[in-house]
Amino acid sequence: MEKEFIDLFELQTRMKVGVESLFPTQLWLKAEVSAVKARSGGHCYLELSQSDASGLVAKASAIIWSSKYRILAPYFESVTGSPIEVGMVILVRVQANYSQLYGFSLIITDIDPEYSLGVKELERQRTIDRLNNEGLMDLQKGLSIPELPYRFAVISAEDAAGYRDFIRHIEGNPYGFQVQTVLFPALMQGADCPSSIIAALDAVYEDSVGFDAVLILRGGGSKLDLAAFDDYSLAAAIAQFPVPVLTAIGHDQDHHVADMVAHEYVKTPTALADYILSIYEDEDARISSFHMRLKMAFSMKIAAMESTLQVLQTRIKASDPRKIVERGFALVLDDAGVVVKGVSGRTKGDKVSLMFPDGTMNCIVDDIK
Repeated sequence: MEKEFIDLFELQTRMKVGVESLFPTQLWLKAEVSAVKARSGGHCYLELSQSDASGLVAKASAIIWSSKYRILAPYFESVTGSPIEVGMVILVRVQANYSQLYGFSLIITDIDPEYSLGVKELERQRTIDRLNNEGLMDLQKGLSIPELPYRFAVISAEDAAGYRDFIRHIEGNPYGFQVQTVLFPALMQGADCPSSIIAALDAVYEDSVGFDAVLILRGGGSKLDLAAFDDYSLAAAIAQFPVPVLTAIGHDQDHHVADMVAHEYVKTPTALADYILSIYEDEDARISSFHMRLKMAFSMKIAAMESTLQVLQTRIKASDPRKIVERGFALVLDDAGVVVKGVSGRTKGDKVSLMFPDGTMNCIVDDIK
């Protein structure tokens, strides 16, 4: 008895008719980008997915034809500051499509970049609330940086412009201040950025020589690039790190969660270099001020001693016998050279000397009245 059957093309055709009749019009779809590839011909191929607590629950291929992609791609990047990347949650307008050769796919005709930004902002606020509820937000603020920190662990990408700017600024400071920096390389963007920085923090913690502070450097980027610094796991690792962590992520407007939990934050790596140098400048100024106060106190003491000496010199000069005889008086001395102040104790025949400005007259007492 013959079995009833259909061929593959008929099956695929029935599925195509079924899918396209079930979704005859375009619809807005929310999904996560799990893969993206722009081809040289101008088309962009994506893999969209959805996950829950148990893992991956749905996956589909999607395509943006070149005629649409050359319009949607720059539009999306102008709003979000980033191209369409793996890990993003996007809201796209799609047409369900089924091909007898390639199976089910989604044709993307439009994209809402504001939705992607909104998703990240919502996640960011949830992270902030969680950190506050767990008492982690202000842990770093309770740590103290040494008065004159010297050893710094730097977490950054080795080839990052921000890291090079920081090192150049530190080493080229006009005061000649010297600090020691040790680089712990990490990815500073992408889906693996948070885990990479956490691994670098672990390496800093396990280093045999302690550090005075940890510096996390990045030279700026788009809003979605920098969204990695709103990650809860990264923020929690920074908050609970036993050494002060200073961040310089390189943004002018946004304040990321990593900044909030850090001991200190500045906007750029160069600004962080200035912050460190300012500690040394303040100490140098304090030492210079102390030196000047010592010098001034010593100078004042010397001046007081000189003033006392001048008074003594004036008195000595005023008591100089030569000054007395210069005023028309004569100075009487006995034969021992002692000044004779009166006739008491003198007798006839005593030898005395009369000292005048122009000479001395030796005399013998003839009479005393």
